[in-house]
Amino acid sequence: MADYRVYANVKIGKNAQIGDFVLIGVPPMGCRDGELPTVVGDDAVIRSHSVIYAGNVIGDGFSTGHGALVREANRIGNQVSIGSHSVVEHHVTVGNGVRIHSGAFIPEYSILEDRCWIGPWAVLTNVLHPLCPKAKECLKGPRIQEAAKIGANATILPDITVGKGALVGAGAVVVRDVPPLTVVVGNPARTIKGVTALTCPYGLLSHPYDE
Repeated sequence: MADYRVYANVKIGKNAQIGDFVLIGVPPMGCRDGELPTVVGDDAVIRSHSVIYAGNVIGDGFSTGHGALVREANRIGNQVSIGSHSVVEHHVTVGNGVRIHSGAFIPEYSILEDRCWIGPWAVLTNVLHPLCPKAKECLKGPRIQEAAKIGANATILPDITVGKGALVGAGAVVVRDVPPLTVVVGNPARTIKGVTALTCPYGLLSHPYDE
């Protein structure tokens, strides 16, 4: 007998590995069991205590750490990994090959483009003025463009674009758009160099990034 629960109207692809106490297809508030279809592609690895709400469309090769939470109505591409105890809220778009490390928070209406990388305990935000009477009318998460990298414990403010191939340093607080292929650090984050200026301190290769 399985020690996980799959709700109604859930389609799971071939070769899935599902851990104990996993819930897949949980109906969000105001919806009935099975009202929203849920799709998880082939070769999924969903580790124990993860919860995936209904209405998600998830591609092949999806994996979670332990205790990951994925809310409803997201579009998630192929080969996406969500680390232990990370939270992806609803109406998020996640491209192919995205890596979200443990403890990260991805709010509603964020966009994570292909191959971007979200470090552990990074926090993306989507409310400019919390408790404003109109706050819910202007929710807008950040856009993390293709192959951009967000360092551990960084904070990205709402409606910010982190450009293609950019690197946000650990602990940075990003309050304005980050141009493509730049490195930003600090609070508030400031540009210190281009990504192409980065070198490998261990002598393994000339530059860590091709772009």
